[in-house]
Amino acid sequence: MVFDIEMIKKLYAELPGKVEATRKLLGRPLTLAEKILYAHLYAPVTSSFERGKSYVEFAPDRVAMQDATAQMALLQFMTCGRDQVAVPSTVHCDHLIQAKTGAAADLATAIDTNKEVYDFLASISDKYGIGFWKPGAGIIHQVVLENYAFPGGLMIGTDSHTPNAGGLGMLAIGVGGADAVDVMAGLPWELKMPKLIGVKLTGKLSGWASPKDVILRVAGILTVKGGTGCIVEYFGEGADSLSATGKGTICNMGAEIGATCSVFAYDTKMSDYLKITSRTEVAQLADAVKEHLRPDEAVYAEPAKFYDQVIEINLDELEPYVNGPFTPDLAWPISKFAQAVKENNWPEKLEVALIGSCTNSSYEDISRSASLAKQAIDKELEVHSEFTITPGSELVRYTIERDGLLNTFDQIGGVVLANACGPCIGQWARHIDDPNRKNSIITSFNRNFAKRNDGLASTHAFVASPEIVTALAIAGSLTFNPLTDTLKNRKGQDVKLDEPTGFELPPQGFDVKDAGYQAPAEDGSGVQVIVSPTSDRLQLLDAFSAWEGTDLKGLKLLIKAKGKCTTDHISMAGPWLKYRGHLDNISNNMLIGAVNAFNDKTDTVKNQLTGEYGAVPATQRAYKAAKLGSVVVGDENYGEGSSREHAAMEPRHLGVRAILVKSFARIHETNLKKQGMLALTFNDKDDYEKIQEDDTIDILGLTDFVPGKPLTVVLNHKDGSQDAITVNHTYNEQQIEWFKAGGALNVIRAQFAAAKK
Repeated sequence: MVFDIEMIKKLYAELPGKVEATRKLLGRPLTLAEKILYAHLYAPVTSSFERGKSYVEFAPDRVAMQDATAQMALLQFMTCGRDQVAVPSTVHCDHLIQAKTGAAADLATAIDTNKEVYDFLASISDKYGIGFWKPGAGIIHQVVLENYAFPGGLMIGTDSHTPNAGGLGMLAIGVGGADAVDVMAGLPWELKMPKLIGVKLTGKLSGWASPKDVILRVAGILTVKGGTGCIVEYFGEGADSLSATGKGTICNMGAEIGATCSVFAYDTKMSDYLKITSRTEVAQLADAVKEHLRPDEAVYAEPAKFYDQVIEINLDELEPYVNGPFTPDLAWPISKFAQAVKENNWPEKLEVALIGSCTNSSYEDISRSASLAKQAIDKELEVHSEFTITPGSELVRYTIERDGLLNTFDQIGGVVLANACGPCIGQWARHIDDPNRKNSIITSFNRNFAKRNDGLASTHAFVASPEIVTALAIAGSLTFNPLTDTLKNRKGQDVKLDEPTGFELPPQGFDVKDAGYQAPAEDGSGVQVIVSPTSDRLQLLDAFSAWEGTDLKGLKLLIKAKGKCTTDHISMAGPWLKYRGHLDNISNNMLIGAVNAFNDKTDTVKNQLTGEYGAVPATQRAYKAAKLGSVVVGDENYGEGSSREHAAMEPRHLGVRAILVKSFARIHETNLKKQGMLALTFNDKDDYEKIQEDDTIDILGLTDFVPGKPLTVVLNHKDGSQDAITVNHTYNEQQIEWFKAGGALNVIRAQFAAAKK
């Protein structure tokens, strides 16, 4: 089945003319990203946009939402006044399934435990014309790649790994739910015109090296914020040699370098994948406009002239990498990893190895890993680590079961988990004897921040390709190098693992009995959205209040966060996922993972009303009860990680008025703006040191709040002294209107109400 084929036909029919018009407008050859971006402008323009500076309004082709973020996005959408979504949209139930014992039992438990959430999502999808993928259907990004992604398209998704669809030549960008609401409402979606990083791939992968190693290497080069505000565009003969799903892996994990998204040019590998996933018509349409789905030849010839930064990687020489622990950009080539483990005193024993996830669960990934599992059986090797497999979708799971790959994993003790996010996002009921014991795990996932997978600060999590993860699982040690080392088998013989082998695509094609899709009602006007007024998991939203029209004075410092403060620190996942549809309940996790700079503790801050120390949410609720606003102060790249808008909505709901940091991660800064918050940065980063624990804070200049003009923050210290510091912002005129109205949704609601009069 080809979804939304008429939309795709229309886009391809218009693409050649739009690309040529853009070429004339810019007066030069174009990169692929530029072709797609300018072809998706919300309204025609007469001048070009400046990368990294111009705010641009786009018209995405579609929206995808996962069940955790969809709840809040759709609770917001249902208040905006529309009868149906304006663009094709889908909901995917993948985040709320906890991995505990195995696929069947875990899925059954999730369906029972989350029944009211699933009923809500199914009913609201039915009402507003949204495609619904049931629990067990698969992880959002894998399902999108298999069904919706297409070359040259532009989509947004309420998950930071939405860029996975770049594997099929699509610009796919992770956003907060409020952005999704805009697009579903038919309004433009705003983005600062990204800068462009070109990654030239030469040569061809062989042996143990895999597409995952490309992005692990790039993460090591660019770090977790080196791609911020940029689209990463891969090109060269090395890029064309990679499978479409391998390209997807690279684009998926581009989120770990802060990239807006990543993309590959359309080629025969993408065409093959479209055809084997029952989208031959899309492949034929793309073939007809192929030149417009690739960078112009002049870009290939002189990339430095067209990209803001160029990186070159020779795939012939690329080693497998292992990244971590605690951050995905600490990159170790496998030849140096054992030494790093020993020098850093990381636990050498590997306790759990996990493959799959939205990043690495393709047929290619699974078949190559299975070839190593088969070697373990044939060479009589004992598998020394726990080993789990997370299929990315029911399509993949059914196919690898049919082809005997799951049976191979079963023979080495592998446990197949549900087609869901599971341990990758902290939905893992891990069995461990002592949760405080230092231990090591390795995954083929994308993120490995402290506590990310199992909630344990003592767990050292590493990221690698499925092949390396499987090999290390067999060895049971992080110091094993499968390229050079041998293992003792049950007979006491020294044996060496052969290079992994596999198939890019299943030789017998894909198959599935029930993919898990539910189409919406033709007419949703009679459908009732199911929300119980007594639910502790779902809560209908009230509008946030508008700005008072004055400067903000007498604000209390809530917390001065020290070091890394990701969205996992601001709004934890794991057990808190069940409250994603209930703003007040989930607000009880606000900033409980952030480290207080004044005592190096988490979830312990000074309440200036009592002088006592307590939990961050409770302290903020005390300020709210006293009708006092507050300020959160943070470090570099504040809000790094997931796209979850709860990290912005919770402080807004509890009365925090401003977030003042050294720098923001892109999605989180946008989410704060959408909710009517002040997202501010220190003009002088050293001013972070001037913040004192008992400060009362004034924010001045709001009555003359305009783009490009700094504001002034006055720090009123307990001893009566003051520090006046300059703070910057990136608000444009539209975003300032969001602030004044109390949030973007208030503006949308007013616009629709006016249109109906």
